[in-house]
Amino acid sequence: MIPRLRLLIGSLTCSLLALVSLRGEVGKPQEVAPGVWFHEGDLVRKGQCNNGWIIFNDYVLVIDANWPSAAKEILAKIRQITDKPVRFALDSHHHGDHAYGNEVWRAQGATIVAHEGVIQEMQTYEPGLYGKGPGRWEEEAAKRKDVAESKLAPPTLLFPDAMIFDDGQQRVELIHFGIAHTHGDAFAWLPKEGILFSGDACVNGPYNYMGDGHTGQWIQTLESVRALKPKIICPGHGLIGGPEILDHQIEYIRSLRNEVRALVQDGKDLEAIRAMSPVIKEKIQLNDRIANYVGSFFEAQIEKMVLELQ
Repeated sequence: MIPRLRLLIGSLTCSLLALVSLRGEVGKPQEVAPGVWFHEGDLVRKGQCNNGWIIFNDYVLVIDANWPSAAKEILAKIRQITDKPVRFALDSHHHGDHAYGNEVWRAQGATIVAHEGVIQEMQTYEPGLYGKGPGRWEEEAAKRKDVAESKLAPPTLLFPDAMIFDDGQQRVELIHFGIAHTHGDAFAWLPKEGILFSGDACVNGPYNYMGDGHTGQWIQTLESVRALKPKIICPGHGLIGGPEILDHQIEYIRSLRNEVRALVQDGKDLEAIRAMSPVIKEKIQLNDRIANYVGSFFEAQIEKMVLELQ
């Protein structure tokens, strides 16, 4: 029994050390597997998303374009690691902190890749791109110098369900599982390593903007993602971690949706449910696994769910 106990303790120790090594720090590239890098963006000071990049034999694939200024920062950090050209950059979805840096990557010779839903979303939220008046880009240009000094470059390589990059060493599967954070969410899945880059369809903390997706379908989409059994989650915002991040993301949306559904079924209207948001918040925060997902978007999340469930 003692040798087996020692083996179990050793295995647990290795697992704990692996989790500790994943924590990283803001602004410091972290190699989570050979040639696979994760970078936690400076969300507080610069509004940045997280990034990833995968080094293939002849080129680099970047996960998320970020803002224009952040894209330049990430490019400089990639150059400290490899001189291979950046040939592709994935927009995990259409939001500015994930796609407005496209022009920076395109200037490097990269092709911008996305699910076809990203273009459909841009047609709605970026009408200026199609000569139909100002949209979100123009709003951000009024607030951010880096946006004002750049221009919006849409993705040009689109896929309906999946796209695969495989050079015999690295394999990255870009997959659209369905509507979640937006209608065009793409996940980057590395099956050999069990690593998942999720964009904002899965975050680690109070970063869930729900205005452009559907919370019921979001849960279903993430359940499909969970079936992959990922070992490492690289979220769109927040700390890198293990599969518990995906579990907690699902649990948060489902728990809040259940609370809102019960009130809607009880005949409460939007104003009444808004007034009850402090009570709902307190109940959600009693669950230690998901308490950290409650933040400044909370009231808007409730409103979104009421509109879906009415």
